[in-house]
Amino acid sequence: MTGESSSIDSTRPSIARVYDYLLGGKDNYAVDREIGDVFKRDLPGSVAIAFANRAALTRAVGEIVTTTEVRQFIDLGSGLPTADNVHQVAQRRVPDTRVVYVDTDPQVLVHGRALLEENDRTRVVPVDVRDPEGIRNHPDTLELIDFDRPVAVMFSAILHHVNDDEDPAGIVRYWREQVPSGSCFFVSHFRSGNNPETAEAEKVLQGTFGRGRWRTDAEIEALLDGLEILEPGIVPAPLWRAERAGTPWNDGGERALTVWEHLIAAVMARKP
Repeated sequence: MTGESSSIDSTRPSIARVYDYLLGGKDNYAVDREIGDVFKRDLPGSVAIAFANRAALTRAVGEIVTTTEVRQFIDLGSGLPTADNVHQVAQRRVPDTRVVYVDTDPQVLVHGRALLEENDRTRVVPVDVRDPEGIRNHPDTLELIDFDRPVAVMFSAILHHVNDDEDPAGIVRYWREQVPSGSCFFVSHFRSGNNPETAEAEKVLQGTFGRGRWRTDAEIEALLDGLEILEPGIVPAPLWRAERAGTPWNDGGERALTVWEHLIAAVMARKP
């Protein structure tokens, strides 16, 4: 625990901590808030992306445990804890659900180790998402996940941090090949709007972290090659299974989505 904590670099921004700041969390430093404030100040409305993404993830987990037989999750690029983490959402409904969190951010790992002390059906695997074989064969993954039974593989707001030359489609393909029929794949992803907001937000992420790739719906669909995309398909995250949240959007409901809410997409797929 001490060694992990000392490896936290408070002088360099962290993707996980910037997300945490945008979501109203406290696990961040001045350097993270400086980046977050660029979005808040110069790109007003962009914070809605973080909230829309997290809400869609919560609905996806609930959908999986209540409508399928899947009882084990791999959450890739899990980030810092929020009020509704994957294991909390799933275990409220099915207590014996097992969850492997995957992240390399030192601060995420500190929180993850603390989590293990209170929940024996979770593990935290400190392997880069770009090394799927390392994740798959990690002792903690092998201890918790039965790859002969369906698995939910969660790519929540992570693939847009994988640049094209790092083969994001290959990462998804690896997991597709490792899990059996009936497994679920959830993806939320920055969605190209071909507008000034998209261009400026992408510029900020690339300039800060050297990564951050907006993709079109067609490009997101290509990442899920070989999987069956489930209804309602690739849609803005606030619209994805919005009925589960009791949110009437454009069907005679309260309001239309903002331009920012259109810039994060969500989709669920199933391995046939």
